[in-house]
Amino acid sequence: MNKTGAFKLTVTIPVLNEEDNLPSLARRLDSLAISCPDFPICYLFVDDGSTDGSLKLIKEICSTRENFFYLKFERNFGLSAALKAGFDYANSEFTGYIDADLQVAPEDFKLLIPFTNDYELVMGIRQNRKDTVVKAISSKIANGFRRAMTGDDVKDTGCPLKIIRTSYAKRIPMFNGMHRFLPALMMLQKGKIKQVPVEHHPRVAGVSKFHLFNRLVGPFMDTFAYRWMKKRYINYSISDNNLG
Repeated sequence: MNKTGAFKLTVTIPVLNEEDNLPSLARRLDSLAISCPDFPICYLFVDDGSTDGSLKLIKEICSTRENFFYLKFERNFGLSAALKAGFDYANSEFTGYIDADLQVAPEDFKLLIPFTNDYELVMGIRQNRKDTVVKAISSKIANGFRRAMTGDDVKDTGCPLKIIRTSYAKRIPMFNGMHRFLPALMMLQKGKIKQVPVEHHPRVAGVSKFHLFNRLVGPFMDTFAYRWMKKRYINYSISDNNLG
């Protein structure tokens, strides 16, 4: 039996060499769950081939908590694969996502939860970004190009704070780089999207896994892949059946 089915929300947390952030992250996730008694939350760490002590810490964290779970990849598969695993293994009504680097606050899920009944995707929009100049410029260029090509009208598709209705998440077509296109992929299913301002914080531990190539060149290439897929995406609805 998949234990996530006992909760309202399963938050997927991809982890790649974040041992310095995990103790603080776990404490804040505990506080979030305690503060939302009417919206039970569990957490699913996905270890994406960490080579530091992250997996050991994850196992320790999960061993002392009934609402913390983990998956371990055989090797590094990337952020999109980690999100897909979270979608695949979540049996709760909603599934969420947050990075382990604490640049967005776990507590800000409370800003998203009130909108979950009316929207299929509720996502943060980072305010007062604490990015380097290179990161800020490359993100602005990539976001502008993506919006022009996809028409999703989302200001900050890369914000790692999202809640998705699980039935929709499981139907998202997956590919490497899809984490940048979650709003556009939800639009293919006619899902409604709500954007909520959240604060952005500087990284205080660990090292960013992104650089100029995977922040700028990769998204350009993935945008063309999305455009190709959009024209061929199959979306249907059933009006009647006799299955029971």
